[in-house]
Amino acid sequence: HPAWQAGRLPKGRVQAWALNRYDYQASIPAKDASLLARLPTAELRREWRRRLEDHDGTEPGTGGIARWLKLTAGLGLDNGYVESLDGLLPTTRFAVDAYVHFVRERSILEAIASSLTELFSPTIISERVVGMLGNYSFITEETLAYFQPRLTQAPRDSAFALAYVREHARTAEQQSAVLAALRFKCDVLWSMLDALDYAYVTPGNIPPGAFRPESQA
Repeated sequence: HPAWQAGRLPKGRVQAWALNRYDYQASIPAKDASLLARLPTAELRREWRRRLEDHDGTEPGTGGIARWLKLTAGLGLDNGYVESLDGLLPTTRFAVDAYVHFVRERSILEAIASSLTELFSPTIISERVVGMLGNYSFITEETLAYFQPRLTQAPRDSAFALAYVREHARTAEQQSAVLAALRFKCDVLWSMLDALDYAYVTPGNIPPGAFRPESQA
């Protein structure tokens, strides 16, 4: 993250990050829909449904996934190639699938707790936008259209999730489960970044079939 935000990564490595992160972004609605189906009250379902609308949009061309495709297109990647997921690192695939399965299979409390990484999103996004606009000539404000709405969506969503966890994690066992869920989510995000670093920075060992910057630049 520091190298990227400081402008020390060539375009191909930024492309690799955006391409792999697309799988995560595109899977969020599926993750949220699996939880939505298990929520016991209309109030909870209405609250969680907003997350689907934020990412899927309310009509074609809207929502976070569409805005992420503006980012990848602005970086010179073909939308069809990005959406096919053909260039993903294997670790990205495993990590994203693990997160979707976690939310689908664990308790509602654990599933909601796993979303609490959004507590840190506003700071990270602000640093990301400033760094990318200031250090890369191929990045524009339009390319980064995904991030601006997240500055208000993420605090809203994380405030709800934190209030839910505080109310429902009443026993030591439940509180331990909440902490474990958040650690698991951090592990998912860490493993994705670690795989990118291994494949595209040091030692630069790109798996067969994964995106190669020289062929897509």
